[in-house]
Amino acid sequence: MIFVIHEHFASHHHFDLRLEMDGVLKSWAVPKQVPALIGEKNLAVEVEDHPLEYSSFEGEIPEGMYGAGRVSIWDSGTYRLLERTEKKIVIDLAGKQRSGPYVLLQFKEEDGRRFWLLFRKQNGTPRQKV
Repeated sequence: MIFVIHEHFASHHHFDLRLEMDGVLKSWAVPKQVPALIGEKNLAVEVEDHPLEYSSFEGEIPEGMYGAGRVSIWDSGTYRLLERTEKKIVIDLAGKQRSGPYVLLQFKEEDGRRFWLLFRKQNGTPRQKV
């Protein structure tokens, strides 16, 4: 399955994490960026699904349209889905900028919007002392 991280210069500069799921790109707006370091946690706000073809989009969304501003591909690649429940998604990204296991945890739903915590997970299971 594919993923893409768009850098989006709209009314507020942010990044959009998009994961191929259920025949569409499930999407989250990430105001600060997809975390690079283990322990770093960032907000991810679920937004509307996008068609799969949007994974290669780069360009300008015209003024007056939803999301108006410049969009560029910041990273892309493939991912493995490791776990998926209604409030938790665990993935293993294989991209140029971001690779490794990531977790999305839904922590709040308000006014029809779903808020998630996005963080980089430690690889594998911790070693036990012998």
